[in-house]
Amino acid sequence: MTRYTRDRVLEAGTILFTAFVIGLLIGIVGIAVAHATPLAPTLEEQIDAVRVPDASAMYRRFVEQAASEVWGVDASPARLAAQIHQESSWRPRAHSGVGAEGLAQFMPDTARWIAQQFPDKLGDFDPWNPEQAAYAAALYDDWLLRRNPGASACASWAFALSAYNGGEARLHAEQALADKAGSDWRTWFGSVSRYRARSLSAWRQNRGYVRSILLILEPAYIDAGWAGKAVCA
Repeated sequence: MTRYTRDRVLEAGTILFTAFVIGLLIGIVGIAVAHATPLAPTLEEQIDAVRVPDASAMYRRFVEQAASEVWGVDASPARLAAQIHQESSWRPRAHSGVGAEGLAQFMPDTARWIAQQFPDKLGDFDPWNPEQAAYAAALYDDWLLRRNPGASACASWAFALSAYNGGEARLHAEQALADKAGSDWRTWFGSVSRYRARSLSAWRQNRGYVRSILLILEPAYIDAGWAGKAVCA
């Protein structure tokens, strides 16, 4: 073997060894990163992690009565309870930074409007009154449901909750965007939910609101013994 050939062989061996070491290091780093980055919890794990506040027992009768009054045999007190959990964590004196008040977090203008909309049912509506707040939330949900029907009960509830949280105007604008893009504007998850006609922070908050109530909190309240059937199961 000539010196030139030996040098080429040694050079090739060095390259192969270097490639082997680099590959080994990449593999080790990849394993380390995989172990260092926890997997996102599954939906079932998120449901199991929900703690139903003890305070909910104080207002459970109000929620059950309100749901039954508005929806009859089709009522899901667990869904209304999930919404109140999301809104105020069962704190009747909750007051948000933007001015929402009470157990169901009504804005003052909305509280005045809904009292005028249902004078025979709400009279002089006081959003700080837990019993009235639960009933008003159910009435408002039902009003929004009737105005915003979807392709399924799940979609209808998603539309209603999105509107409750962020207004009908934004919901309708996002439905229009979905329709323009060729998506099903009557379906929420995987369709309208992907489109945005509001600020990014408001969009994320709105999507989290709907998802939390329908996919996590309602099943968690049902698991805790509240009556109802998860509408998006």
